[in-house]
Amino acid sequence: MLSTTELIWGITIAVLLAGTLALLFWKQRKEAKSGARVQEEPKTGDFNTRQLQLQAYERLTLLTDRIALPNLVNRVNQPGLNARDMQSLLLQSIRQEFEHNITQSIYVSAEAWDAVRNLKEQNMLIINQVASFLPPDASGMDLNKSLLEVLVQNPKASLHNVVSDALSYEAKKLMK
Repeated sequence: MLSTTELIWGITIAVLLAGTLALLFWKQRKEAKSGARVQEEPKTGDFNTRQLQLQAYERLTLLTDRIALPNLVNRVNQPGLNARDMQSLLLQSIRQEFEHNITQSIYVSAEAWDAVRNLKEQNMLIINQVASFLPPDASGMDLNKSLLEVLVQNPKASLHNVVSDALSYEAKKLMK
């Protein structure tokens, strides 16, 4: 399993990433409220464009939920795999989910897309970091358990709630 020092380093990096993303969202909301940022919105009568944008936010919210580490671990868990194979399976699943939804980037704000992309990168980083601290003979179950322990010990390491909230906020702005 992970030593305390290794776990603290992994959590520290994840928290720094989470803090950075949270700060970016806070700045975006502050600018939107102050009117400093002018966002292009579809014309009021352009129902089809608005529908496509709302559907994109829905799909990205689903993507965010599917690549959230607790959900991902539960969904792709395969007993009998070693840690390296489980690591590859988790990373492959994140990449596939992301690639399947990449076209949604044209319908959402750059900030929303960056948040989703950052979530993907952060989750892949956490998986790789935790896997690197495991012994060579570790099982896939050891990796999954260690990932969940990192998230339980530091809930701020998981950005999926922040990203989901940001996507929801932007979708609600479209519905006004």
